[in-house]
Amino acid sequence: MKQNKKLIIGGVVLVALIAIVAILYGVFSPKATQGAKAIVIEVVDDQGETVSYDLHTDAEYLRGAMEEAEGLTFEGTESEYGLMIDTVNGLTADYNTNGAYWAFYVNGEYCNYGIDSQPVSDGETYTIAYTVMQ
Repeated sequence: MKQNKKLIIGGVVLVALIAIVAILYGVFSPKATQGAKAIVIEVVDDQGETVSYDLHTDAEYLRGAMEEAEGLTFEGTESEYGLMIDTVNGLTADYNTNGAYWAFYVNGEYCNYGIDSQPVSDGETYTIAYTVMQ
């Protein structure tokens, strides 16, 4: 009898913990915004020159917005984490050669997500910067 009570209490505690984790994920996970948004995408090349793309988009994630930006070109390799960018506007960053890579920023803060999962929000600036590891 006591063994059954312990199992039932353990099961209730486990269900409660799973519910708490699900709620926390729902609150703190990145959120995509639907509808028209005005954003800016900036590309900073290896010489420090910046090209800006002002656009109005319905894209929910950065990759979709980048695909809509007229004149912005990019290439990369698809991976389990999404598209890994290596070339932007014809300039290739080759980490294996000189430690160069394309860094992504949202409103000046280093981006925590890849372009396939970075939500796009109205009024934000997304910067793609050629960066060389020091």
